[in-house]
Amino acid sequence: MNTTTLPAREPHDDLSSAEPPMVRFAGVTKRYGELTVLDRLDLDIAANEKVAIIGPSGSGKTTVLRMLMTLETIDSGVIWVNGEPLTHMQRDQAMVPADGAHLRRMRAQVGMVFQQFNLFPHMSALKNCMQAPMTVLGLSADEARERAGALLQMVGLGDKLDHYPAQLSGGQQQRVAIARALAMRPKVMLFDEVTSALDPELCGEVLSVIRELGQAHDLTMLMVTHQMGFAREFADRVCFFDQGRISEQGPAQAFFENPQSERTQQFLRAVMDAV
Repeated sequence: MNTTTLPAREPHDDLSSAEPPMVRFAGVTKRYGELTVLDRLDLDIAANEKVAIIGPSGSGKTTVLRMLMTLETIDSGVIWVNGEPLTHMQRDQAMVPADGAHLRRMRAQVGMVFQQFNLFPHMSALKNCMQAPMTVLGLSADEARERAGALLQMVGLGDKLDHYPAQLSGGQQQRVAIARALAMRPKVMLFDEVTSALDPELCGEVLSVIRELGQAHDLTMLMVTHQMGFAREFADRVCFFDQGRISEQGPAQAFFENPQSERTQQFLRAVMDAV
């Protein structure tokens, strides 16, 4: 995290809409030694917008999600979530690195579902979904149980509450992971290649749950995916990342029907040929 003081910037500057974005990356750069993974990224995501992030390996896609979860630090720039800086705090008309209390409060607004399910193997599906609301949000066991049970029912696992991860299929485990993230009542949901470890049939059941979530709930959703058909159907907007920058973006249907740059066309041909 940068230790120098940064000038404060209001999250609604330069927007035509009066509503601030739910997520804003403002000049965000991330490096690993000599390698620049994200290069002065500017990206606004509106409340309830569904955004698919696509691109070749190493283009910075997953880093975007990991920085929103504060799993990666930022070398420069500012990330805003729900009108507040994520890893900084405003102080005396400037921004300084956030303290632990600020980070915990901001993290609670963002949920993430990973490629690997990351469930606690010694806990049932129900207890996997109860743990964080109890320890982080301070819910009672009864409140957490009611919330977790309702969410597992929503993702089609109402009959698997007492099953352990080893007793569930990969698709079922990923649906538990989605319910677990939702149990924290986030405003932003992140999905990082959530079907990459699944066979095609199980992939379909997980994508169906995500589709239903997007239709039924007011959630801002960012999805890194190689599932081009799903991205076209599900997303409001597609962002194509290449070499740490957004090379092209636009409404999903227009993006896939008429990609503008040769690099985007080349990528889409390669992905479609591989299917």
